[in-house]
Amino acid sequence: MTSVPIPNRQTILVADDERVIADTLKLILSQHGFDAAVAYDGNSAIEMARRFSPQLFLCDVIMPDINGVEVAIQVRAILPECRVLLFSGQADVLDLLVLARLRDYKFDAVVKPIHPSELLARLRSLI
Repeated sequence: MTSVPIPNRQTILVADDERVIADTLKLILSQHGFDAAVAYDGNSAIEMARRFSPQLFLCDVIMPDINGVEVAIQVRAILPECRVLLFSGQADVLDLLVLARLRDYKFDAVVKPIHPSELLARLRSLI
């Protein structure tokens, strides 16, 4: 599903392989002034980033086929100004973030579950 950005609204792409989480995040973000789109896997997120050109990218780290850190790196290659916030419910993602930093990519990350107000505050701090 493609969205057409609404003027004066921050565009955000959400990527999570758990559809309920992705769809819930899109709903919350849309209700709080964001123009949100979702992707349910990393490869779709990369393709959608090309078409949607989001200003923000919220991505789960642990996904099948390609992890969220690699997706974020590819999205940044396409959209260097895009702000990235990674999130995960698993503690073992620290190694992936360290490897990304060794490649000169620094991404902010939060642990899920996260309260919507805290997530919104983190996203707004990236703008």
